[in-house]
Amino acid sequence: MFLTTNTVPSYRRANTASFDRFIDGVLKSKSAPSFEQDEKSYKLQIDIPGVARDQLIISIEGQVVRIKTTEQAKRNYSFGYELPEEIDATTSTAKLEDGVLTLTLSKKAPVIQATTLTVQ
Repeated sequence: MFLTTNTVPSYRRANTASFDRFIDGVLKSKSAPSFEQDEKSYKLQIDIPGVARDQLIISIEGQVVRIKTTEQAKRNYSFGYELPEEIDATTSTAKLEDGVLTLTLSKKAPVIQATTLTVQ
């Protein structure tokens, strides 16, 4: 009869714990953006350290906002967000300060296309 223990040797436990900490750090390093909204706009704050203003490309199409870095950037970032309402790109702003990108995205005013008929 052969008896064995069900415990993992200590050297394997240490390596597994170290690997688990590494994976947790990698997964948590991509912090979720801060998101706020009011009646007129959405505000997104995204951490993108190591990127200069001229290395960012921000595009808005309808309800979708895309943010990516150029090929010259030291770090590569690519984000896409779909918001509940269409964005007015002409009045929206972007600001990069201390590695934090702040987007203030104006909500597009709804266009009323109702026609009034005159009763005769």
